[in-house]
Amino acid sequence: MSSVWISVGHSVSINFVSQPISSRTLRAGAGLSAGAIVPGTPHHLNALLVRYRLMATEISPEPYILIMTGVGLLIALVAWLPLALKRLPLSLPIVCIGIGMAIFLPPQVVLQPLPIRYPQVTERLSEFVVIIALMGAGLKIDRVFGFQRWAVTWRLLAVTMPLGILAIAAIGILLLGLPLPVALLLGASLAPTDPVLAADVQVGPPKTGEEDEVRFGLTSEAGLNDGAAFPFVHLAILLAVALPAGTPWLWEWLTFRVAWEIIGGIAGGWVIGRVFGWLTFHVPAETKLAKTGDGMIAISATFVSYGLTEIIHVYGFLAVFVTALTLRATHRTHEFQSDLHAITEQIERLAMMVVLILFGGAIASGLLSSISWIELEIALIILLVVRPLTGWFALAGYPADRREKMTLAFFGIRGVGSIYYLSYGMNHMSTTHMERLWGVVGLVILLSILLHGVSVTPIMRSLDRYRGVDPDAEAGHESEASTEAEKTKG
Repeated sequence: MSSVWISVGHSVSINFVSQPISSRTLRAGAGLSAGAIVPGTPHHLNALLVRYRLMATEISPEPYILIMTGVGLLIALVAWLPLALKRLPLSLPIVCIGIGMAIFLPPQVVLQPLPIRYPQVTERLSEFVVIIALMGAGLKIDRVFGFQRWAVTWRLLAVTMPLGILAIAAIGILLLGLPLPVALLLGASLAPTDPVLAADVQVGPPKTGEEDEVRFGLTSEAGLNDGAAFPFVHLAILLAVALPAGTPWLWEWLTFRVAWEIIGGIAGGWVIGRVFGWLTFHVPAETKLAKTGDGMIAISATFVSYGLTEIIHVYGFLAVFVTALTLRATHRTHEFQSDLHAITEQIERLAMMVVLILFGGAIASGLLSSISWIELEIALIILLVVRPLTGWFALAGYPADRREKMTLAFFGIRGVGSIYYLSYGMNHMSTTHMERLWGVVGLVILLSILLHGVSVTPIMRSLDRYRGVDPDAEAGHESEASTEAEKTKG
């Protein structure tokens, strides 16, 4: 009897034999290990199907292999999707949420990435994404710091954000029936513009010239209001403890949570930025960090700045952004600045996609199950009434074009920062409104991603054309003097 063996992989073989085998043998599965298949018999096709099923069983991948494959595809999407979506009324966050829902929606997937089930993981993961985004935002701002030059930022910080917190807190009390501390936490979570998801309306990379008034205003606001919103999160936590007990809270809040933590965050961020700037650009030429060409220095500065300032109990978010601004200012035109920003942007996008895929999974797992028509109306009011009105009020009298003011007022994007603030507050105060709060915040984030994600490309392209800028032109054309300065390595 002659036979031909074909080996598949390392554990499955198919044997084509010249003599027939009985149907009873096939039904009993005899010879499966050897893989006997008889060409030309009535049972040939069925036998092949049996063998292929066996092969599929043998080569089924382990979870580790699936995860590795998924991460590889995710990294490819990080690099490719921004280019593919550049001219479309669609954003990367929308695609990520869709991917997350598709992954976690099938009933075979038992993991439910709900923040209420994993509060510590939610807080730490969102915290990581935010601090990376803050470093990236600070590094790419070309405008030299100054109170007059940054006038639009101070208006958005001093007027828009506090009014937004008060308005959202009032809505929480009047329409949702929330206690004051919980309503204040809701307002503090939803008022700040997100530094992560606002990338499409922010300035371009360092020295590219993509820094009009709108992009600068939204970038600088997103960088600073994350730190400025934290005192109100702490106020909500203080009130949750002090009001039932009747203990004083105002002095501690003003002196420690406001004065010390803000001033300390700014000072700490400046000192660390100066140290990293000196080590990177101004130490003797053979040893300065810029010579390494390794942009991971920016990640090091991020972690050191956040870690050291949190150790002394000041606002690490604020410190990281100030560190980035200071590091950029130590040698504003050095070409290594582009390397520093590039690595932070890559890590930020990758981490953002992970968070948004999990957010999509949370939606598929029932994050919005507590939502009713009243929560939907509130979410729309926050996005379409509160932010635009408070933004427009803050910019009254500001010397900018009407279209620029409208764009600044409209694009108060909510995202990962809101997730962090709410999870931080929930982990530090006791409340029975967790599920409802997560539902409202999740709905606002989802609607913001959809609304702003669909509208950002046409609005920003229209604004560029109005300003006489071709939105399809390559950015980064600089003057001869700037180009020569960039070539300087210290």
